[in-house]
Amino acid sequence: MNPTRIFRILVVDDEPDVTELLEYKLQQDGYRCEVLNDPLMFVAKVRDFEPDVIILDIMMPELNGLQLCRIARSDPAMKDIPIIFLTARGEAEDRIKGLETGADDYMPKPFNTKELLLRLKNILTRSSKPKEPVGVKRIQISGVLIDEELHQLQVDGAEVVLTATEFRLLKLLMERKGRVQSREHLLVNVWHYDTEIETRTVDTHVRRVREKLGPYAHLIETVRGVGYRVVDI
Repeated sequence: MNPTRIFRILVVDDEPDVTELLEYKLQQDGYRCEVLNDPLMFVAKVRDFEPDVIILDIMMPELNGLQLCRIARSDPAMKDIPIIFLTARGEAEDRIKGLETGADDYMPKPFNTKELLLRLKNILTRSSKPKEPVGVKRIQISGVLIDEELHQLQVDGAEVVLTATEFRLLKLLMERKGRVQSREHLLVNVWHYDTEIETRTVDTHVRRVREKLGPYAHLIETVRGVGYRVVDI
């Protein structure tokens, strides 16, 4: 992470108490922070502020966080902005649903601000990391082509939109074709998380990537009790 750069964080929550607390903590930690209590202003605010990360509540009136996340993931200008869900809905199925929508992380309320700041730092570290100047730029297996330089996936010649996390996951698996990658290994190398983080996060993202691969979903093979690997098809 560039120590001289001031990262921009947008907090979207209809509870002013929450946004005021986060604004104070984030600014105290050296971030530039703006808050939004009206979800209807989300698109205009993101385009104006151009945040590096969005912290997004789920339970909001008129437009909830899941809907806002879908809007962001379908917009070319917003699709790569990391999103952290911060919500009172902390059950496992709610977390899975949030991740399936395209979020990069999910924290239940009440939250520990130190943990949130650590997760935010991890996300910024990997999203701001410069691309490798050397190495494989294009990887193709059957009709699946991943282009690192363009940050693009093509399936049978048609572009398929991936989130930043999905792209890193598929790229790592394709780079290591035939080699089993454990869930813990993927958490460390794709998410940069400690392995104590719930491994279902990996399963959720693999399921999303398989859906986007369409007829090549079986490119990613499950190795029971261990993890995943990409195979020739």
